[in-house]
Amino acid sequence: MDRLKTLQTFVCVAEHASFAEAGRRLNMSPTTVTRSIAALEASLGVSLLMRTTRSVRLTEEGAAFLDRARAGLAEIDGAFETARGSRLAPRGTLTVTAPVMFGRLHILPVVAELLGRYPDLHIRLLLLDRMVRMVEEGVDIAVRIADLRDSALHMQRIGEVRRVLSASPAYVQAHGMPGGLADLRRHHLIVLEDELGPQRGWGIETGGKGRLPRLSVNNVDAAIAAAVAGLGIVRTLSYQVADHLASGRLIPVPDGDHAPAVPVSLLFQSGRKDQPNIRAFIDVAQRQMAMTGIRSAST
Repeated sequence: MDRLKTLQTFVCVAEHASFAEAGRRLNMSPTTVTRSIAALEASLGVSLLMRTTRSVRLTEEGAAFLDRARAGLAEIDGAFETARGSRLAPRGTLTVTAPVMFGRLHILPVVAELLGRYPDLHIRLLLLDRMVRMVEEGVDIAVRIADLRDSALHMQRIGEVRRVLSASPAYVQAHGMPGGLADLRRHHLIVLEDELGPQRGWGIETGGKGRLPRLSVNNVDAAIAAAVAGLGIVRTLSYQVADHLASGRLIPVPDGDHAPAVPVSLLFQSGRKDQPNIRAFIDVAQRQMAMTGIRSAST
């Protein structure tokens, strides 16, 4: 006996007080409905329904059993709905944070696609060049461009970028092309500061003799603009100068640096990866990174 189907049949008969009506609603013949109820009663050892030629009524035991059967079916339906939830269309509000430039260039297209695809989804995009406390600030997804091996949050890597040196053609024509990191000592450097102070990682001393740094600035757009204007060599992440390199406003400066790539990751709370809003954002973001070349072959 199919217990689930039998319970559904019993509930339908009880609610409509009719074997024939239950058969129509369940696409079963009246005979099949009758046999199913008889088998259920036989397995329980009690009568659940009182039948006459004119009516069908619940017995006392039948009424008690109906309540339990309804509750059990509701629990089963709830379990299916919970499992099915991972495939529901995104809806409600999704709050995302990303670094300002990366968000403008690469996350805003993700947001635009999601909004066009899901009419019931609302997105709050916070472009901030600072670390956001996700739980305290109500953020669902954070885009991080850093090595996050020690993060307590769930992490989904979607790509990678690299640190690059670049300068304007006019600067190189006037000062020559450096042959490597050691050669940078005689050049003008544009140092980008962050919350922790001057940017690290040039691989050379920035104090002592020489003209290092010639310019220190706390905004990446300003640092790049200074490089385009010929004020010196700037060190940035590859995506930050990609358009300038493509147009020829900047040219790459060799540094012989074989430092590992910097991961681009999405952070979110553990256990939320299969929620519709999170899942949709990850899928579109991964495709966007692949289209722009930020996604590596290993991700």
